[in-house]
Amino acid sequence: MLNQPTLTALPPLALYIHFPWCEKKCPYCDFNSHQIKDASAGLASGFDEKRYIKALIADLETEVANTWGRQVHSIFIGGGTPSLLSAEGMDELLSAVRARINLEPNAEITMEANPGSVETEKFAGFAKAGINRVSLGIQSFQDEQLKALGRIHNGAEAKRAVEIATKHFKSVNLDLMYGLPNQSLKAAKLDTEIALSFKTPHLSFYNLTLEPNTYFANFPPKLPSDDEIDAIFEQNLELLTQAGYKRYEISAYAKKDQECKHNLNYWRFGDYIGIGAGAHGKISYPGKITRQVRERHPETYMSAMENKGNAVIESKEVDSKDLPFEFMLNALRLTAGVDTNTFSERTGLPLSVISKGLGEASKKGLLDENPSKLKATDLGLRYLNNLQEMFLD
Repeated sequence: MLNQPTLTALPPLALYIHFPWCEKKCPYCDFNSHQIKDASAGLASGFDEKRYIKALIADLETEVANTWGRQVHSIFIGGGTPSLLSAEGMDELLSAVRARINLEPNAEITMEANPGSVETEKFAGFAKAGINRVSLGIQSFQDEQLKALGRIHNGAEAKRAVEIATKHFKSVNLDLMYGLPNQSLKAAKLDTEIALSFKTPHLSFYNLTLEPNTYFANFPPKLPSDDEIDAIFEQNLELLTQAGYKRYEISAYAKKDQECKHNLNYWRFGDYIGIGAGAHGKISYPGKITRQVRERHPETYMSAMENKGNAVIESKEVDSKDLPFEFMLNALRLTAGVDTNTFSERTGLPLSVISKGLGEASKKGLLDENPSKLKATDLGLRYLNNLQEMFLD
């Protein structure tokens, strides 16, 4: 049995804000997103913006005591489709956040957006409110592929959205998918080339997977074979490398010094406050590490905040025996890995508790043998799930 963790210093702290609505639920999506109701229900935008923002602010206030005195290094507003918020609503939200937390000057503040909800005037308002990084859910630039994915935008709208975003934000990420229904090597190459033509500092490429409890899981489309998906990945990697992007995480590519700071904090096992419907949080203390989960449905979440002043449905201390796997699950996603001493710094446990897993992974060629790094080899990144499972209790 492992001893309780003992942290000599607390890790960096970030803030995640969840916006749970989308115009349409995509058939592959397993995130906590809910299709907005018909505007005829009496809400001009299909959701009660003021009520939700009020709940978010109250939610943040419940967390202030747990992180008192700690500086927040980044904010990520995810969803759902946060760009459905009005610029005025975003300004109200971020102003309230700044009044309640110690936010680092020039902190990275990211907002996710879908091309179908991008408007020039609104993006100008988001930038004025303090958003300095946008992540666009492009997925593909080709109409046929977008239709197969159930997206509400077309290729022309995707390109227009990128052009608008790059005018208003210095840092823009494009989310793309590969291994799409009936996708050919040629079609995948075209998507990558179009994405590269915009010269955004960050690109994310995700392999489409059929997640449980989604429409695609119940009615699976015809996807490329494993060999075809491998060929698409190798093609993407070559194109991105030639264009000056470095693969720094299993699905993320960036120009020099343009990595997503918020996501790096996750992968390095940092702390994060999570507010909003279904949001998760992780907070460390000198003698324990805790995790929280909030009410998942927007209406239930708002009602809980209004009636009880708290929407947390699960709050637990992470068992010491689970910490090694949780740490390695994140850290091994980074292509450069992490310094070996980061394990003890972030888990409060001695490195010896994972010595067996380290030895087995090294023997199989999945883990770099450099003793100062916890780093997957190229083979380890290829079979990342197998490598991560070697650190399960």
